[in-house]
Amino acid sequence: MIDSHCHLADEGFVADLEAVVERARGAGLTSACCILAAGEADELARATAVAEAWPAVRFAAGVHPHSAGQVGTRAREVTHSSLAAVKACAVGEIGLDYHYDYSERPVQQDVFRAQVALARELGLPVIVHTREADEDTLQILRTEGGGTLQGVVHCFTGGADLLRGALDLGFYISLAGIVTFPRASELRDTARLVPADRLLVETDSPFLAPVPHRGKRNEPAWVARVVEVLAETRGTPIAELARQTTENFHRLFGS
Repeated sequence: MIDSHCHLADEGFVADLEAVVERARGAGLTSACCILAAGEADELARATAVAEAWPAVRFAAGVHPHSAGQVGTRAREVTHSSLAAVKACAVGEIGLDYHYDYSERPVQQDVFRAQVALARELGLPVIVHTREADEDTLQILRTEGGGTLQGVVHCFTGGADLLRGALDLGFYISLAGIVTFPRASELRDTARLVPADRLLVETDSPFLAPVPHRGKRNEPAWVARVVEVLAETRGTPIAELARQTTENFHRLFGS
């Protein structure tokens, strides 16, 4: 198994990082994609410790929509520098968040466009965060992606329209611990519609711990619970779903 989206360089993992990695390996994980906030010096510095503790880990970097207002027109420069610093396999997480609106929407859109264009130029996939902004997100991916951009909509919680739009773009769909929540029946219904060769799994740790760990700090080992619930939901053997999502990860992000 591979956790396709986690924040292992978060300060919440500093005290017991090696134990977290050991538990992940014990749960059957072979790798993970560690998401970094582009331009955040402290987090980028902690990425070194993550790589030392887990050499197989991959990295991605990008300006999150919450931080778009802080970076503004420097988004391309900041992201490019951070990508190079960690030899990133993807640009992200990037996108739009109209739920909190921590950054003004036009600024979010400009920063998103700049990073999508950068990813396309570098030949890297994108890891997309979208919340209550499905139409604008898809539009920017269409116009700036030029029909060649690859990527994943991470922590998918959208409906049929977002799913269809993302799949039409050739994107992957990543499901997190939310799919295990008792009230997430609609999301589980959507999860059944994702083609097997477009499915990824993640924790988004330290956030969104799956049942039965809700309320605790999430960690990569618990992606096994996401796999278990998805396998049951889709009527697929656990081992087969773990194998397929691992294969999908390597196809998108490279080996």
